[in-house]
Amino acid sequence: MATLAPDNSITAMLVQLSAGNREVEAQLIPQVYSELRRLADRYMRQERGNHTLQPTALVNEAYALLVQQPQVPWQSRALFFATASRLMRNILVDHARKRYAAKRGGVQRQITLSEAVLQAENRTIDVLVLNEALDRLAQLDLRQARIVEHHFFGGLTFDEIAEVLSISERTVKRDWSMARAWLKGELSKQP
Repeated sequence: MATLAPDNSITAMLVQLSAGNREVEAQLIPQVYSELRRLADRYMRQERGNHTLQPTALVNEAYALLVQQPQVPWQSRALFFATASRLMRNILVDHARKRYAAKRGGVQRQITLSEAVLQAENRTIDVLVLNEALDRLAQLDLRQARIVEHHFFGGLTFDEIAEVLSISERTVKRDWSMARAWLKGELSKQP
């Protein structure tokens, strides 16, 4: 799990950025960029070795999208990284779809989910299959899907997820356990 910079410094800068202070962005970039890079490195370590999307490119795309959203009132570091996790998921899924379309049914992008995520043996799961499973989970329970997304893709702690979703940490842990079990069942159906 990535260790994030102190909440007060990033949160204070994000609040200032939301208020229109573009000067703070020069101070913010090194702090959030390094955190996003650690998250991307952690995630990309689970990818196939010859993956065409590198962690730096993933971070650059996610960061560019994050700072182009001036309408988002960044109230905390946790909210920022929760949004980043959603954007990283979208970028990875879009990349997989483009690659799959380019191959016209060729090999789809694979990711390895660790035992910590689904408590399954290290399995190779197609990122598009995972995305579809998360979408189905969101139809059943949007909060559980967001918890998986924030924890797996964003590397947020249960405490940070609780803050973002305005629920108790105990509820996050309970939902995480249920979502993990549901996803394990869904993904075990895949060949």
